[in-house]
Amino acid sequence: MKSKSNQSVRTVATTAPGRFREEMYASAWLAAPLIAGHLATGMTGFVDAVIAGRHSTTTLAAVSVGTATFWIAKLIPMGTLMALSPAISRLDGAGRRSEIAPLFRQSLWLATMAGTVLFGLLSAAVHALEPMGIAAEIRPGATAFLHGVRWGLPALALYYAMRYLSNGLRWTLPAMVLGFGGLLLLAPLGYGLVFGAFGLPELGAGGVGIAWTAMIWAQMIAFAVHLATARRFADLGLFADFFTRRNRPLWVPIRDLLRTGLPIGLAVMMEGGLFMVTALLIGQSGATAAAAHQIAINVASLCYMIPFGLAEVTAVRVGHALGSGRGALGARRVALAGLALVVATQTLSGLTLLLGRESIAAIYSHDDAVAALAASLLLLAAAFQLPDGVQALSAGALRGLRDTRVPMFLVMLAYWGIGMPLAAGLGLGLGWGPYGMWLGLIAGLFVAASLLITRFAWSSNPARFSAWPQ
Repeated sequence: MKSKSNQSVRTVATTAPGRFREEMYASAWLAAPLIAGHLATGMTGFVDAVIAGRHSTTTLAAVSVGTATFWIAKLIPMGTLMALSPAISRLDGAGRRSEIAPLFRQSLWLATMAGTVLFGLLSAAVHALEPMGIAAEIRPGATAFLHGVRWGLPALALYYAMRYLSNGLRWTLPAMVLGFGGLLLLAPLGYGLVFGAFGLPELGAGGVGIAWTAMIWAQMIAFAVHLATARRFADLGLFADFFTRRNRPLWVPIRDLLRTGLPIGLAVMMEGGLFMVTALLIGQSGATAAAAHQIAINVASLCYMIPFGLAEVTAVRVGHALGSGRGALGARRVALAGLALVVATQTLSGLTLLLGRESIAAIYSHDDAVAALAASLLLLAAAFQLPDGVQALSAGALRGLRDTRVPMFLVMLAYWGIGMPLAAGLGLGLGWGPYGMWLGLIAGLFVAASLLITRFAWSSNPARFSAWPQ
């Protein structure tokens, strides 16, 4: 009897680590193409910044301010449509595939509405640049950039709906292929329109916006063709009778998407908005500070693509675990596997920024003053890699649980109750400039990481888990 008991203990001891390794492998395998796709998306900002920086410091500063305004506008629909992935994964995990296409078609209507609203908002945003105190030499280029990118917002919202459907079905390869394919269009077209090469007009910062719009429309159309023709989606009938009366916009499914997704969108906007409002405030200090901030934030954004991809995969896998009946313990195991991967990748990112910051900054700009300031900001970016990854992963795990409302208030407290007041106080009040602003960002991210990981531990506690909708 004793021998049998010892054998059982040894089996449990070897099985638990084995399961955890399997969870890590499954998350890494699913996340790899998604992370590559996100990195390709982040590389669009890199390409834009390098081209603009080589054109002039003022052009780079204009792209910085324009990008900040553009990102604030797009973060809410991006976050709202994130609710689609865990919802699709639950249906798939529960064997209810016939319900996937109707939900997807309603998400397309929601995306269409969001894209239209965003077009109007971005058209009006150009009139706010002067009241916000953006330096006079930056405003014309920022306005031209915004006029260019606004035409791509309807396509961007539709692209998100398609990408989150595909992610929810655990097919992440299209995001990678289309991401790198878009770069092949963006780089030459952006260069031509910024510098006036290849017979194209020289449009400066406005050329960056037009090139991005052309890229996102091409990506969206290609994604739609893939979903309509690929064998793996054939049984779903995703676009069947889309323009018939039967597939008109319906309030109930759109309301359900908004109920779960809008808090996600607001939370994402609060995080991204913290960085982008910082860019707008730094834009008051002139072209050198704005250009250096754009370099540092672009590099930090590239690093963020890794935990962001792991967070999306964790949301999908948590949702699938719940749909397939694995319960709270299965959800926790998935989240811990993602957390272990994030700690490893973000430690590597932090070391890369710490050791290579001067070489990285020199890639973007030949202006010594801009490169020196950017390198010092990258040192601060290295400091927040770990908390940024932890908060992203925790938020993704909570999305998988469909716990989105309380996390929204938690990030509101972290970013806008602590991070932004501290950033403004140090950067503007005490005159520390960009350094003070970035210290405020770091504080907000540390608080957000602590609050969100604590919330996930509470929400996924098996003793409380039955209270959550399954």
